[in-house]
Amino acid sequence: MQVRNEIRFLLNGRDVAMRDVAADDTLLDFLRIERRLTGTKEGCAEGDCGACTVLVGRLTDGGLRYEAVNACIRFLASVDGCHVVTVEHLQGPGGRLNPVQQAMVQHHGSQCGFCTPGFVMSLYALWMENERPSATEVETAIQGNLCRCTGYAPIIRAALAVAEYGTPSAEHLAAEREDVAARLRTLKDGTRVEVCKGAARAILPGDVDDLAAVLEAEPEATIVAGSTDVGLWVTKFLRPISPAVFVGHLDGLKAIEVDVDAVTMGAGVTYSEAQDVIAQEYPHLSAYWDRIAGWQVRNMGTIGGNIANGSPIGDTPPVLIALGAEVVLRKGPVRRILPLEAYFIAYGKQDRVAGEFVESIRVPRLKGGFHAAYKISKRRDEDISSVAVGFNVQVENGVIASACVAFGGMAATPKRAGAAEAALVGQPWSAAAFDVAGEALARDFAPLSDMRATSEYRMKVAQNLFRRFWLEQSGADVRLMSA
Repeated sequence: MQVRNEIRFLLNGRDVAMRDVAADDTLLDFLRIERRLTGTKEGCAEGDCGACTVLVGRLTDGGLRYEAVNACIRFLASVDGCHVVTVEHLQGPGGRLNPVQQAMVQHHGSQCGFCTPGFVMSLYALWMENERPSATEVETAIQGNLCRCTGYAPIIRAALAVAEYGTPSAEHLAAEREDVAARLRTLKDGTRVEVCKGAARAILPGDVDDLAAVLEAEPEATIVAGSTDVGLWVTKFLRPISPAVFVGHLDGLKAIEVDVDAVTMGAGVTYSEAQDVIAQEYPHLSAYWDRIAGWQVRNMGTIGGNIANGSPIGDTPPVLIALGAEVVLRKGPVRRILPLEAYFIAYGKQDRVAGEFVESIRVPRLKGGFHAAYKISKRRDEDISSVAVGFNVQVENGVIASACVAFGGMAATPKRAGAAEAALVGQPWSAAAFDVAGEALARDFAPLSDMRATSEYRMKVAQNLFRRFWLEQSGADVRLMSA
């Protein structure tokens, strides 16, 4: 495998080539400090506020795709082969405001202005894909942007009025798309990239086989996919991550295959990339999926990364366990498959040896039954779950034949509720069965109290979710049931 010792990307209209790049150098620091592009702001430094939003364009099977991402937790090395667009690049001839900015001015969408560039970038990304978005689509696009002084109503009005001030096809980002795509194709050479600054090394494998080889040679390396978790290790905990092996660019980890029995997703598939197949194959997860972080994080974060880090409050493991998902692990040329529930051993410990990585996730397709996914959090959008749960209940002739109920936030790992499942199986499909199953949760879990919820709250919420599941799936009149 050939090795290239510099990263190459486009920044607005210019080519950039850099050799001195540390594993933990962030895109935001590069933009603000090195290039003085200070329209991109630093707010939370953890991917929550959206003040640092930029667009990153990358080549996909469908052509050049631009996504809104958080520059504060995006590492500089990861933009190799990409087109980075900041708010400064959106201006028209003579410094003219672009239509999104014009709409924000006309509809009084900015007061202090600190958050405004981030809102502009998110809304611009939406507008370039959808010229006339609905209010719901606007709200989804700005989930990851926080405003504390203007209020969202004028911002949403501005977003709905952007089409009055121009068309996406007239924007220079659209006009230069073919040229940018051609330039990016020349940068995509399939080689391994290794860069460093001092002892802080970053490695971008050339393909998945090369990734396997790199991890055999560097078994203790930090694997970085979307950096929505690892980014905080750096910005909040100042943890060293070198050597870091970046995998978000690998096409071989981004395949989505649907066959008769299952949907198989590469570990590098982001939440946004999985959205369409999730909506089609697992419609009960659609609303749940929109509550995973904000748009910028869904554009970066990967399903494989959410599983690999083993968090007890990860959003995807509970609902995937309930569906009977399996994970494919690889070390060198050797692969092994295990049920996703078996991957999580204890807090901070997973069934993954040094040098091994999550390659793909296989999720059985739905074949009847009753399914649901719920997330309880302090804030509806862009918040970490206090409790998350996936339900998969099969009923035959009015009797519960099988039940798989998996929780997050109730134990040190994502975990099935074995006692509650046993209480359901063999019982009539009835409210009483789910009430008994809820009571059985006390034998499954002894949740902790922390800043997100108390132990008592978590248990009561989890029990109430059994009642909610029954009410929604049975079509019972909620008013009568609560009388």
